[in-house]
Amino acid sequence: MQPILSFSYTDALRQAIVANVQEFQDRRQSSDHLKLAAVAVTIFEHNGDAAVIVTKRSPRLKEHTGQWAMPGGRVDADETVIEAALRELREEVNLDLSEDQVLGTLDDYVTRSGYVITPVVVWAGIDDQHLRPNPDEVASIHPFTFQELKREDSPNLTSIPESDRLVLSMNYFEDVIYAPTAAMLYQFREVAIEGRETRVLDYDQPVFAWR
Repeated sequence: MQPILSFSYTDALRQAIVANVQEFQDRRQSSDHLKLAAVAVTIFEHNGDAAVIVTKRSPRLKEHTGQWAMPGGRVDADETVIEAALRELREEVNLDLSEDQVLGTLDDYVTRSGYVITPVVVWAGIDDQHLRPNPDEVASIHPFTFQELKREDSPNLTSIPESDRLVLSMNYFEDVIYAPTAAMLYQFREVAIEGRETRVLDYDQPVFAWR
């Protein structure tokens, strides 16, 4: 695994990310008594450089309205996690990709709300002009650029009285994104961009995300 120094959206970048993600030994977690979910960590082009799709959840949703997220959701009974992640991309941001564009997976993350989430890393091969939010699920679509992911003041690790684990968050311009989304973004940064074998399962979520 090697750190990536240039963030230009090129085939060389894609190959470097593939090498790092596929060398990483990702870990699955038991799904006993938990629901399976998948998230698409989707790499696309923003002003010539690489970025990951993040979204603001629609106020029409029943849970976690207005929060930062990546396209994703529950895995249906007849789906793999990869199929679920690609379906959620179609449903949430109208992006239709094939399994050939999947670069690999990261560690499962177990949430306080009863999900085992598998992050699926996907190379979109498009720029942000091609993305359209589904208003029933997504209020808006945003680029989390690789340069912003590498900010020296991220991640934030915070103690809370309700847990003996540190809560992880990532700074995003003038805002903050919390785990579980932040945990998966941080591991993507560490593995795919920095070439480090970093685990995030032991980081907690803020109390508002527990339900």
